[in-house]
Amino acid sequence: MAKKSTSGTMLRLTLTRSPIGYSQRHKDTIRTLGLKKMHQSVEKQDSPSLRGMLLLVNHLVTIEEVMK
Repeated sequence: MAKKSTSGTMLRLTLTRSPIGYSQRHKDTIRTLGLKKMHQSVEKQDSPSLRGMLLLVNHLVTIEEVMK
């Protein structure tokens, strides 16, 4: 399986669901991603570590690929 090149890709992350009622690990991951309020968006450089965090909380965030 070939690895996908993610060097120049930016992702826009938007917190769409509240982490209330989820584990502390999920809440900490949301905070680490830089999301503090509902419907707040941040742009992050795509990387394998970021993708790992997004797999954990993909039910709470909306992910969009941003072209720059």
